[in-house]
Amino acid sequence: MTRKIIRFAWRTALVLVILFIVLLLVLDRFIQFRMDNEEITDWFGKKGVPVEINYYETHGRKLRYIATGKDTSATILFIHGAPSSSTYYRDYLTDSLLLNRAHLIAVDRPGYGYSGLANPITSVEEQARIIRPLLDSLQRVHHPVVVVGASYGTTIACRIAMDYPEVVDGLVLVAPALAPRQEKTYWFSPMIESPLVHWIIPRMLQTANAEKLAHPKELEAMLPLWPRIKVPVHYLQGANDELVYTSNAPFAREKMVNVPFLSIDLIPGRGHLIAFNERERIRNSILQMLSRARQY
Repeated sequence: MTRKIIRFAWRTALVLVILFIVLLLVLDRFIQFRMDNEEITDWFGKKGVPVEINYYETHGRKLRYIATGKDTSATILFIHGAPSSSTYYRDYLTDSLLLNRAHLIAVDRPGYGYSGLANPITSVEEQARIIRPLLDSLQRVHHPVVVVGASYGTTIACRIAMDYPEVVDGLVLVAPALAPRQEKTYWFSPMIESPLVHWIIPRMLQTANAEKLAHPKELEAMLPLWPRIKVPVHYLQGANDELVYTSNAPFAREKMVNVPFLSIDLIPGRGHLIAFNERERIRNSILQMLSRARQY
């Protein structure tokens, strides 16, 4: 009787493990936080907004970006967090007020979307270097340039402003991750990098996990560089953000010593995903930054 129970337990455990692996593989196929070119064309078409889907190659990587809005106006570049893709910002790219004021661009960061899914670059400096050519190609025509980042994307946005100040005129930081070790880290994150586990993890999460583990040291490397930011900054974060701690706000106030204007808005009752549930507030902040950036 005991042997039968043990065999049943082992078989049940094996079935559960197999089902778990199958579930992860299904998640990898259907939950990638990205849209292919056909899906993008269809989605924007239903909104009545013309969209361009383009690629560029630099530093051995091929990146996809999508663009809407006027061709001869300011530029707003949206940089997503982790895990995510350019279509995180699709509601902003179809916002009529933004469309009337600027050329709107959202890029798939390396390792996400259709910019090499699961082939991450954990160096923030390198990510900024790879995105910079996109701004170079637009900055002369579409001016001023406002860079909008969300979560991990704020780290990249700030690094671009630090390393390439000539291509950035203003920053809008949404749920910013700026201070080393001032964000939630999951106990199982190091386990995901084990070869025994890594292969079954959905690809978008592979990239996100690699970035997450490298993030503290990347932010530490940026500590002496904050005085380089000399453009106006809008900082917006949910006061109840449990993923990126609100201690990032006083860090920003302390480190951004050379910005001509800094506003910090901690939104009561909101968590990390304010890009969705505070879209109007963030849209208005972007519009204000467009006007403010022209003054500097």
